[in-house]
Amino acid sequence: MSVDYAETARFNMVEQQIRPCDITDAAVLRVLQQVPREHFVPEMYRNLAFADTAIPLDDQHSMMTPRQEAILLQALAVRPGDKVLEVGTSSGFLAACLLALGGQVTSYEIASELNERAVVALHAYDPEHQAELIIGDIFQADLPTQYFDAIAVTGSMPTSPDLFLSWLAPGGRLFCVVGQAPVMQVQRFTRQMSGEVQTVNLCEMLLLPLQQAPSPESFVF
Repeated sequence: MSVDYAETARFNMVEQQIRPCDITDAAVLRVLQQVPREHFVPEMYRNLAFADTAIPLDDQHSMMTPRQEAILLQALAVRPGDKVLEVGTSSGFLAACLLALGGQVTSYEIASELNERAVVALHAYDPEHQAELIIGDIFQADLPTQYFDAIAVTGSMPTSPDLFLSWLAPGGRLFCVVGQAPVMQVQRFTRQMSGEVQTVNLCEMLLLPLQQAPSPESFVF
């Protein structure tokens, strides 16, 4: 992929896919223009790096589409110094964007091969990055309560992400796609300074389920 082609395709991605979805945050638009998405896409799919499609990473995982990534980044409104938790490292592209926004990023990935690829890609892009990329099941993680300013969940959850909400600091924002196909809703959770959590439905979005996510309780008649 030539540099000129990549820059033209990146510009078109932002102008034709992302801006029309009411993505207006200048910092998000700048980061999506600056971070080389093609660098984090598997080589065999690099010609699709800027397409409106979920690019496969292996048999069970895929990247979010550019539009979905932009919605996530705008919903979280990450600013310099924010402590950020990413649930599902995937290709490493979102971690790179969160770093570029100034976040202090901790990212969990249950699939060791994906983690290893993301580590290599992120280090090649920015050898001095400070992200902590961890192999592990987020549902077994021992993380401090009310600590993170932003939490990005890159796979869908069948029910409310209560565990993740417990890690959200006052003023913190959590992005999660909640529901089961064919109906899933993007929800942004914000912990008020009083401790209460406000939930806003942003749009519909289909994402692959987060591995090891708890199943909704069966109804008992």
